[in-house]
Amino acid sequence: MHMTKTGNHKNNKHMLPSIRNHYGFSLVEMVVFIVIVTTAIAGVIGALAFMSGHSADPLARKQAIAIAESLMQEIQQMPFTFCDPDDPNASTANGTADCTTSQANLNGPSPATESRYGAANPFDNVADYGGFTMPGGGCTGICRIGDATAIAGLNAYSAAVAITQAGGAGAFAGLPADAVLKIVVTVNGPASTTIRLTGFKVRYAPRM
Repeated sequence: MHMTKTGNHKNNKHMLPSIRNHYGFSLVEMVVFIVIVTTAIAGVIGALAFMSGHSADPLARKQAIAIAESLMQEIQQMPFTFCDPDDPNASTANGTADCTTSQANLNGPSPATESRYGAANPFDNVADYGGFTMPGGGCTGICRIGDATAIAGLNAYSAAVAITQAGGAGAFAGLPADAVLKIVVTVNGPASTTIRLTGFKVRYAPRM
């Protein structure tokens, strides 16, 4: 009898793990599992939404850079003279005081009737671009020089130009303050895109 009782006790011990293995997950384990999976899915969805929302950023940035570089090149290729190039004293002036219409004003074109888009009286000096903006000045978007028709597909962009004197300091310390102009072109576009370019123009040919 004793041996039989002992044998049954051993058999029960061997059976317990097998029975326990069939119980499966507890309620707490299932809840924890669901929370982990839900959190992981939410993270993946959030990452995909972020990537989708910013997928156009590189294109918007490239377009903004192209607009800024084009406008900067246009400005830097303009003359930087004492007088407006149409001034009768432009070829003989030794300073802005000798001009009927000088280019000392950095807050708009001189004379004020000049326009970036006008064929009869266009911008003809770097200083004319001070305070220039697009849209503005007759252009409802981003326009080419000499044409006030907004370029299709660029309505979400804007451009602004700021010009200040930069001589007498830094790399231009040996030049008069008004002999160097600092040009800052800022272009804003979609997805909070902002491009800012800085360039300089030195007055090396004041009568041309």
